[in-house]
Amino acid sequence: IHGLWPDKEGTLLQYCKPKPKFKLIKDQLLDDLDKNWIQLKYPQTHARNKQPLWEYEYLKHGTCCQKVYDQNSYFSLALRLKDRFDLLRTLQIHRIVPGSSYTFEEIFDAVKTVTQTHPDIKCTKGAPELYEIAICFTPNADSLVPCRQSDTCDKSKDILFRS
Repeated sequence: IHGLWPDKEGTLLQYCKPKPKFKLIKDQLLDDLDKNWIQLKYPQTHARNKQPLWEYEYLKHGTCCQKVYDQNSYFSLALRLKDRFDLLRTLQIHRIVPGSSYTFEEIFDAVKTVTQTHPDIKCTKGAPELYEIAICFTPNADSLVPCRQSDTCDKSKDILFRS
């Protein structure tokens, strides 16, 4: 998981008011996040005890949907959506595996088999390498909608899927 970001009519929402106090995540939700939304920049003990990435993501993005989802619900929703749309497994089923290159269409079409709508495939700047796959939902996350296209991939070149 990279993030769960609310937007409004094509505008990414950030740092919404009122700013709540982040509460350290505990118990099963902590274990689930630690397994699925890994805080790679930090040693594991520090990450679990201080939760800097999750705090940052919640205060930057989660605050913008706090009328619908409290903090735990926001993180639980991200985990449920990740499990519902297992993109790594989807790519694997379509023979798209880390360490090889694929066309934009191959990656796009593979993801679309599970979303039934347009994902946003993002590449790193200056290099044809897969960076991120975004799938977009209605505000209540009850159905998918076509994503705006960021057009960061050169569709005429193969895209490396790094391991």
